[in-house]
Amino acid sequence: MSDTITIPGYKAGTWTIDKAHSAVTFSIRHIMISKVKGTFDDFDATFVTGENPLDSTVTASAKVVSINTNEPNRDGHLRTGDFFDAETYPTIDFASTGMREVKGEFLIDGNLTIKGVTKPATFELEFGGFGGDPYGNYKFGATAKTDVNREDFGLTYNAALETGGMLLGDKVTITLELQAALNA
Repeated sequence: MSDTITIPGYKAGTWTIDKAHSAVTFSIRHIMISKVKGTFDDFDATFVTGENPLDSTVTASAKVVSINTNEPNRDGHLRTGDFFDAETYPTIDFASTGMREVKGEFLIDGNLTIKGVTKPATFELEFGGFGGDPYGNYKFGATAKTDVNREDFGLTYNAALETGGMLLGDKVTITLELQAALNA
C-alpha cells in the first residue's frame, strides 16, 4: 500500500486531454552530430486521478500516420515497414501500471506498445499545477518524459556513414506536454 501524498489543487476524477494545449514529441540523434525532432499530431489520452494521487492511471494513444518531422519524404519513410509500418500498426499506445514517488519525483510506470511490441516504460512526471481556465474548466498541466531504445520495439533500420558511425542513434526521447480538463 502506498502512502497518500498531497498536491496543491489536486482533484480526483476523469480528465480528458486538451489537444490544443498538448503535444507528443520525440527526438533522436541523427548522423551522430545533432538531433532530429518530430511530433505525432493526432493523439488522445485519458487520465483517471484517484483519491490518492499514486492510484491514478493514464491511457494514451498516438496515430502513426500523424508523424510530422517537417520533412514530408522522411515522414513518408517513417510510416513504412522500415520504421513504424503504419498500415499494420496504426497506433503507439501507453497504459499505466502504477505511479510512484521517488525522492520527490513522480514516476509513471506502464506498458508502451510500438510496432506491435510491448515493453515496460517509465515516464518522469513534472506537475505544472492545477487551476481553472477562463471558460470554467478545471485543468492540470504536466510534462512527462522517457527514453526508449528504438531497437527494442523492432525499429532497427539504420545506415552506416562513410565517415564512420551510424545514421540514427538508438535512444529516442519521448516528451509529452500535457494539459487536461476535468470531466464535469
